[in-house]
Amino acid sequence: MATTAKSNSTTTKSKSRTTTTASSKPRTTPTASRSDASQVREGFTKARHGATSIVRQGAERALDVPVGAVLIARDRVNDAFEPWASTETRERELKSLRTQVTRELNKFERRGGQARRKTSQRVRSTRNRVERELKARRRDVEKAVKQNRTRVEKAVKQNRVKAEDALTKTQERVTELV
Repeated sequence: MATTAKSNSTTTKSKSRTTTTASSKPRTTPTASRSDASQVREGFTKARHGATSIVRQGAERALDVPVGAVLIARDRVNDAFEPWASTETRERELKSLRTQVTRELNKFERRGGQARRKTSQRVRSTRNRVERELKARRRDVEKAVKQNRTRVEKAVKQNRVKAEDALTKTQERVTELV
């Protein structure tokens, strides 16, 4: 905003609008109506030129797009065949391709070796875990079998003792009765 002082008048500029106010003269209506009329004419002119501009830009774009696409396609075809045009550039391109292929193969080999080592490590750890679980289960089963065997042997021994006692008592009674 710029302010300039000239013999009792102040001019203020703000964006695109300029107003002048004189402290001794008030503003008159005819100036305001001319200003409004010129603003209306200016608006119509801008609208007309704006519509024309939009139509022109659309037409230019419709023409520029296919031309640009053809030129880009031509450049890509030229870029694809250019390295193979002379012997020197052809050999350079072949050497570059060989280097790229070798680099890619080495990368694949490293990645494959890494995956193989990781997989074999997983297999080993899984095998060790399964073996530990199997040993623990075997121990539990062997312990249960041993406890059951001990219990059965103890029960058999007690029953044998009872049967022998019963047999002895029965034999004694039979001998007493006979």
